[in-house]
Amino acid sequence: MSFSPPAYPYDRLDKLKELASTFEGGPVDCSIGTPVDAPPAFVVEELARASGARGYPPSAGTSAFRDAARDWLARRVGVEVSANALAACVGTKEFVGTLAGYLRLRQPERDTVLYPEISYPTYAMGATLAGLRSVAVPIRDGRLDLSRVAPDDAARALVLWSNSPSNPTGALDDLGAVAEWGRRHDVLVASDECYAEFTWSRRPRSILEEGTEGVLAVHSISKRSNLAGLRAGFYAGDAKIVDYLKAVRQHAGFMVPGPVQAAVALAYQDDEHVERQRERYRYRLEVLADALRSAGVDAPMPDGTFYLWCRREEMDGWALAEFLAKTAGLVVSPGELYGPTGSNFVRVALVQPDDRVELIAQRLRS
Repeated sequence: MSFSPPAYPYDRLDKLKELASTFEGGPVDCSIGTPVDAPPAFVVEELARASGARGYPPSAGTSAFRDAARDWLARRVGVEVSANALAACVGTKEFVGTLAGYLRLRQPERDTVLYPEISYPTYAMGATLAGLRSVAVPIRDGRLDLSRVAPDDAARALVLWSNSPSNPTGALDDLGAVAEWGRRHDVLVASDECYAEFTWSRRPRSILEEGTEGVLAVHSISKRSNLAGLRAGFYAGDAKIVDYLKAVRQHAGFMVPGPVQAAVALAYQDDEHVERQRERYRYRLEVLADALRSAGVDAPMPDGTFYLWCRREEMDGWALAEFLAKTAGLVVSPGELYGPTGSNFVRVALVQPDDRVELIAQRLRS
């Protein structure tokens, strides 16, 4: 049977954008989590120097890149990892979308990807693109309810994806319990931690704190440093898995460009710009959450991320998204895009500048 790609989820929002465009000042698009704030000037300057542009860059990452990522893990989450147990990837979405296919080559007897039932769509799509089964794991109180994974699905699983802080809900999972389940069932756990720097209710955490055996942590420069356009991140953890993936990815030709690696290494060495960005996102979350509540929308502050996961009585996600577009010119993502059990919610990405967020808050209150 041939494969026809489904419509890209965010392409379904054109009607909402049209409804929101009637407002003076135009629509405010909070549907996609694309950073808009300026990246650090010193990183841009390093990128402009084009260091390493002439030759082919190391697929696994330069020593400077891997050292900077290793030092960041030690500094921010208190985890010591060998630079050899860490490698670069061309943005973490690419890694998420291809991991299952490469793992299948290593374990052809297994054919299943487990992923959170409310989550970023690429976890399931990675299974589809590899010709594998994808099985949604139920969520209870914001955490993976691993007790509900069927024994047959666990026995067939190549990988279990976790995401904490969660896109779209902002919830934090019990990474210790997730790692323990994976080891008990001999299933690799891939922990997507790209929002770790924007953890609000406690310090940032990584599954690597539970040890590296049978786990991978996946991190991105996109959100922490407003560098989504550079397409760079890294994965770290189980040395055998990292070595395998480094070899496969080198054969496939995945390489972060040399100038990007040099710039990203500098970004990972600095935390001050991230603290300033944390303040921006925290302010925007608080302003818009308060304004949404004034309009009858349940908008609790998240434990992490820069998303609000909202609902309104007697409305499903598409109806609420239409309500917000019509009444405030606010474009958001209906929760159905993140799985059927999210269908009564919307996700609001606080990635617009302060003045645009304040404009939406004013419209909602009036």
